[in-house]
Amino acid sequence: MPVDQSAVKTTLPAAPDGRRRRRRWPYVLLAVLALLAGGVIWQRSHPVVLRAEVDIDAGPDQVWAVLADLPAYQEWNPFIVRSSGRLQVGRKLTNVHRFGTRTMVFGPTVLAVEPGRELRWIGRLGVPGIFDGEHSFVLTQTAPGRTHVVQQETFRGIAVPFTTGWLRGDTLSGFKALNSALRDRVESRQR
Repeated sequence: MPVDQSAVKTTLPAAPDGRRRRRRWPYVLLAVLALLAGGVIWQRSHPVVLRAEVDIDAGPDQVWAVLADLPAYQEWNPFIVRSSGRLQVGRKLTNVHRFGTRTMVFGPTVLAVEPGRELRWIGRLGVPGIFDGEHSFVLTQTAPGRTHVVQQETFRGIAVPFTTGWLRGDTLSGFKALNSALRDRVESRQR
């Protein structure tokens, strides 16, 4: 005897108490997606910002000459121990950072190059929104032959909250070491 297909209902097996079981995975998936979206929105509005400043007894052009000489980083820079590429907006650099005894390679994209004023790039781990860092050096002449340098990085992405301790520890100390070494390098050239 043929079965009328329109009368057949596809149901899940009954639970022990007689109720029909429902598929829960779509609800779990929606909850996970909502948490991720909320995390991204929260992290975009609450970035981690690291900042280190230094005053250098030299003009902005002398500071820029050292900062823009990427191949020489290996001679003096304790944080970005090697750097290569062209300082041109839109170009990629290859930066090797030292964190204690480890090194990590980053391939940031240059965002701003204003000789004597600003150098800025953005680096990402993986796809945008996971772990993004926008790094800048801003040079301001405070008096003739004196420059104030602000090195800053703004970190955004869903992985950033899990690395805040490392960022505020190893990374910030690397910024401070770089600033001190930059000052020493520039001022030694002035003597």
